[in-house]
Amino acid sequence: MSYFESRLPVKLQNFNDSKKRLEICEDLGIRNLILDLEDNTDRSFLDLREKIKAESKIKIFFRGNLRTNNIEDFKVKIKKLSKFYDILSLESLNREIQLMGAKDSRVDIVSFSDPEILKTLTPGVISLSKQNNTFIEFSLAPILVQNKTVQSKNFRNLYKFTHMALNLRANFIISGNFLDMFDYRHPRTFISICYSLLGVPMSSAKDACLKNPGIIVNKKSIKIENGFEPEVKLI
Repeated sequence: MSYFESRLPVKLQNFNDSKKRLEICEDLGIRNLILDLEDNTDRSFLDLREKIKAESKIKIFFRGNLRTNNIEDFKVKIKKLSKFYDILSLESLNREIQLMGAKDSRVDIVSFSDPEILKTLTPGVISLSKQNNTFIEFSLAPILVQNKTVQSKNFRNLYKFTHMALNLRANFIISGNFLDMFDYRHPRTFISICYSLLGVPMSSAKDACLKNPGIIVNKKSIKIENGFEPEVKLI
């Protein structure tokens, strides 16, 4: 089974490290990958993006993550980033900015990957995201931290809010967002964690890991030669 990892943080300036991460993803059967990059729009950065795509057999897309708690900062940054990256996500502790992002057509994902931001998720953001075909993001990285007390807290919150999303029929994705490459998981294991630990129904888990990231890419009208891998069906 191949799947679509919707968030893999890399620093392209460290080319060898990025290449190693992609090699591990290939070995795990990942065939469609969204790389989460640091904000950068200079020429050399664009060249690095093309170089890393040429080095991998994986279908690669580039994601910019707008992190801000200031409304004016949000308005300024979104104009630049929305033109530069394939996918644009938003992370903010400011609920007003979350609502703005959920209804802004330039924002593809309102991310709640960060444990502190996760606690701010509200039904209002979910409702707006559904109306505007924006996706909510959860990530598994917080439940792999070493501190058991923190891990337990993160798990309880992730369970609580993923079930809020399920109950409200939210559009959502579940990404890895793993910083440590040794935390990467085989696709079947990744989906199994969502099903067995988080209690996400198998069909919903597959949608969150396979189908919905593909919908996000398709929504941006990105042209992909030869299409997605057979397991990724866009409906």
